[in-house]
Amino acid sequence: MINMYPAASRYTADHGWLKSNFSFSFADYYDPSNLNFGAMRVLNDDFVAPQEGFGMHPHQEMEIVSIVLSGKLEHRDNLGNHAITSFGEIQRMSAGTGIFHSEFNASSDETLNFLQMWFIPGESNLQPSYETSTFNVLQMRNQLLPVVSSTGGENVAKIHQDMTIYLSELDAGQSISYTTTPDRKIFVFVLEGDITINGEAKLGKRDSARISDIANVQIEASADARLMLIDICDI
Repeated sequence: MINMYPAASRYTADHGWLKSNFSFSFADYYDPSNLNFGAMRVLNDDFVAPQEGFGMHPHQEMEIVSIVLSGKLEHRDNLGNHAITSFGEIQRMSAGTGIFHSEFNASSDETLNFLQMWFIPGESNLQPSYETSTFNVLQMRNQLLPVVSSTGGENVAKIHQDMTIYLSELDAGQSISYTTTPDRKIFVFVLEGDITINGEAKLGKRDSARISDIANVQIEASADARLMLIDICDI
């Protein structure tokens, strides 16, 4: 089953300095039928004005991944971690038993756009931790590049859940295939461009697809495209 979610179907919040698009229930947006997709709990597409951001706030029992699409994201936490990341880098934070952190736009003149995703951890009471990792954006071209996974690895952030996040940049007319097992779920999010999944589901910029009970997917770009694919366990 392929369920498509147009970009316009997302809940939008505008706070002036922050414009957010929520793919799942979050903050003031609550829909009991849209709480999660397997272990995936949150996908926020955030635009933050220069020198603005989120002050110190707590998290607990959640795996949090931030992917910068444009601009610079500055992170600080009560463990003493400090990092500024841009496109080509990943921030992964395990909130575990509890952590405080802040997130700000480190630029004085450029809007920050980043994806923040929350995943239900595979185990509770983890020791809080934080890491940054770097990937080669050139390796995204016409293939799926793993950037976050449960096994980690060189240039791959390690997450405490049975899942993998891939990024890809497809040239128009090119296609990629992905195979998993029917008991798993696949989430596809189009960052730029236009794609078709399995010859039937057509998605444009910021559209997404939630795929269940299908082991094989083929993604073809009808225009130059950039996308994220997440292979994730059910819960």
